[in-house]
Amino acid sequence: MNIAVVILNYNGRKLLETYLPSIVQYSGEAEVWVVDNASTDDSVDLLKRKFPGVKCVVNAENTGYAGGYNEGLKSIEADIYVLINSDVRVTEGWLSPMVHAFAADPQLAAAQPVILDDKNPERYEYAGAAGGFIDRFGYPFCRGRVFDTLEKENPQYNHIIDCFWASGACMAVRSSVFQEMGGFYPHYFAHMEEIDLCWRLQSAGYKVQCLTKSKVYHLGGGTLTYQNPRKVYLNFRNNLIMMGRLLPHRDRIRVVFSRMVLDGISAIRFLLTGEFGYFKAILKAHMDYYQHLGAIKRYRRQRKDAEWRMLKGRYKGSIVWNYFVKGKKRFSDFI
Repeated sequence: MNIAVVILNYNGRKLLETYLPSIVQYSGEAEVWVVDNASTDDSVDLLKRKFPGVKCVVNAENTGYAGGYNEGLKSIEADIYVLINSDVRVTEGWLSPMVHAFAADPQLAAAQPVILDDKNPERYEYAGAAGGFIDRFGYPFCRGRVFDTLEKENPQYNHIIDCFWASGACMAVRSSVFQEMGGFYPHYFAHMEEIDLCWRLQSAGYKVQCLTKSKVYHLGGGTLTYQNPRKVYLNFRNNLIMMGRLLPHRDRIRVVFSRMVLDGISAIRFLLTGEFGYFKAILKAHMDYYQHLGAIKRYRRQRKDAEWRMLKGRYKGSIVWNYFVKGKKRFSDFI
């Protein structure tokens, strides 16, 4: 089984210099690639000088995470792509559990390792933790991370699970299935693209898992910090687009309307606390969602409606209610 470890880079020279050595050292016989998303720094020169064994694809323009990987992976032949952020540190043996899992189960299409915080290694990291879930209103959360609450690594979460989504910070995906699904939805640019892909994978009958014998350490916020109006805009907009694209008809209007109401409450809270950048980000996200309705309708016409209520990793309750009203901050409090 041929494995390609693929790092998407945009002006990340310092991150590559810091984190690429561990990937090169501990990836065994896997090919290591960097897909450069039209960087304007000297990232490509750094690769040539310090990492001659790392292969490089240079995209003509920066089309974000989704478009960047879609374009770059066209040039890479492998059975399994391991898509990994440029700010992830790996350790010895990190790839073996993923290789064995994909070899053993042809229905496994995507998987992530446990993702811990490189700054605070005893805690899970925001982007993925120990497996991704989604609630009835489309809010994503993780085993080990609910909203901004990050748990300490918990032995209770050490078993392999089928989950709803695998984190784009470090996600292994079967290349044939990635191409079959048409890759990531490029309009997202960044954020939610891995959840959209994993939703489509499950709807097509494939599995998504968190493989807990593999661990990596993620710095996080290497491109956009978690508290950033641009990130808020992308997350709110892309989540609405994803729900519009993928929810079955009987749920779509109700869930999208509910989300927009909840988004509106968040926007008002930001306005009242003087956080005008976040307020404007949510308004812009909603306006852009309306502009995208035509594309959503075209996609839905050519896609067979797929039930989502029985997909693995879907929580039937509301994490907003549990977290903000009932005060349940940990995954184990309500799952």
